[in-house]
Amino acid sequence: MLKIIVGVLKVIDILMILYGVYYVIIGIFVFLKEKKIKKTNAKNRFAIIIPARNEEKVIGILLDSLNKQKYPKELYDIFVFPNNCNDKTKEIAIENNAKIIEFTEEIKSKGEALKYSFKYLNDNFDFYDAFIIFDADNVVHPRFIEKMNDALCSGYQLAQGYRDSKNPHDTWISNCYTLYYMIQNHFFNRARMNIGQSSFINGTGFMIAKERIYKKGYNPKSMTEDIELSVKCAINSEEIAFVREAITYDEQITTLKESFKQRMRWSIGTNQCLINYAPNLIQGGIKGKLSCIDALIFLMTPTLQIVSSLAFALHIILAVIYGISHDTFSSLLCCYLTSVALSIFVLKANDKRIKDNLKGILTLPIFILTWIPVNIIAPWKRSYKWERIEHNKTISIDKVLEYNEQIKSA
Repeated sequence: MLKIIVGVLKVIDILMILYGVYYVIIGIFVFLKEKKIKKTNAKNRFAIIIPARNEEKVIGILLDSLNKQKYPKELYDIFVFPNNCNDKTKEIAIENNAKIIEFTEEIKSKGEALKYSFKYLNDNFDFYDAFIIFDADNVVHPRFIEKMNDALCSGYQLAQGYRDSKNPHDTWISNCYTLYYMIQNHFFNRARMNIGQSSFINGTGFMIAKERIYKKGYNPKSMTEDIELSVKCAINSEEIAFVREAITYDEQITTLKESFKQRMRWSIGTNQCLINYAPNLIQGGIKGKLSCIDALIFLMTPTLQIVSSLAFALHIILAVIYGISHDTFSSLLCCYLTSVALSIFVLKANDKRIKDNLKGILTLPIFILTWIPVNIIAPWKRSYKWERIEHNKTISIDKVLEYNEQIKSA
């Protein structure tokens, strides 16, 4: 029995090494010459969609940043979808020149809100070329629409912008989220863009062509509509562009309790996508579609983290009971130092100051470890309610840009 357990652990160790090597290989492509989207003089018309749920504290600064876009004002309209609101979100939106998408029934997820928004716009307007989606707590770089227009004119029907933070230094949690998205932008999406592979939609700050919506539909069935859309694109061989200069500044969660709530939804949704789409992804992978293999490996991440955590615990138990050697301390130290080095590198690559992000650099490995209980609990959740995250940071786009310019000039 002991030999069987040891054999299984060795297999798991090999699989986890291969998993890590795969992402290292993908990440290396970030060092290739950056694939940039060409600037164009052609112009498209956009509808900006903002699902909002009691966001009176922050919706105004998002709309202010959208009203300051360096893009012809007559070529974009802003639509706010105030679902399940009992505050002044709607009134503030109207004051800031936004149009309102009215809906009286209960919305159970962001995916449902977007599905209804697309249908509403299709039924009532016929002149938009594409939609851009934001969360109500965002603020947006003045050239966001311009850069997404370039992507659409270059033939991309889906594009993900660069997700940055407007409150990176509030707590160690918000700083860890900032580093997490920065690493994802750099080694995940940008690396894939460089080799012509599909990036992933990341929840907010993304563009989708009207033609794509009405040819292939939009009917998400999971708690993570962004991941589900990315997986469907992999199955259909659709490339999602990564537009590094289209920047969204997102309000990051500041407490571990709220972080658990958010990541529980992510893990449940990822598991739902794995169950629903694994057969199609496997079939595509057999046919040689790298995008399908890539998406399948991504969806397996929560499961692999559980398996690797249990294997690690078994290694320790075997070492204590049977004296079977496993250098636990060296493994942990190696992982920690790798995380620190990766964080420092990505900060320097994105013109951020190391000293401002020490909390995140030193605690990011702990933040990743806190995903383990989330992933262990998630498979047992039969249902999960879409819960609102409180947003309070009223930081204008002017202040965000001023801070970033100070960093670059320092």
